[in-house]
Amino acid sequence: MKNVTDFFVSLGYWPSAGSFGFNTDILATNPINLTVVLGVLIFFGKGVLNDLLDNRKQRILSTIQSSEELRKGAIEQLEIARARLRKVEIEADEYRRNGYSEIEREKVNLINATCDSLERLENFKNETLHFEQQRAINQVRQRVFQQALQGALGTLNSCLNSELHFRTISANIGTLGAMEEITD
Repeated sequence: MKNVTDFFVSLGYWPSAGSFGFNTDILATNPINLTVVLGVLIFFGKGVLNDLLDNRKQRILSTIQSSEELRKGAIEQLEIARARLRKVEIEADEYRRNGYSEIEREKVNLINATCDSLERLENFKNETLHFEQQRAINQVRQRVFQQALQGALGTLNSCLNSELHFRTISANIGTLGAMEEITD
């Protein structure tokens, strides 16, 4: 501020070129001109200033009103969002509970299916063991029978001589012939 004042004071000390210059002496200036200029400024400036202030006031009020409306809209949206959040949380809890019960059902079903599969496998194993035992018993019986037959044949062959052998064959042929006559 001091620099501005110094500038105007220094203008007063400059030599004027011709008849034009700044008069910094307030008492030397025309008080009537100053009064008229100030009166015109006050008279016309008052309306302009009032209009500017009224416009500014109206803009501030409209801004406040729009801000209030926006705030009310934001509060409504916040309430709607909170309601939706509560609804989603309820649904999430329901899904969670249903999911856990579904998991438990699946677990029980899986355990039951596994038990059934194990029981079927155990039955199949027992049937297979029984079958293999029967097969092994049958094989042993066949071998024993074959060995007994071979032993009996060996004993018969060693005991039979040709005459006894001939008589046995003749007796068997006679028995077969008698059976043939009966069937005819």
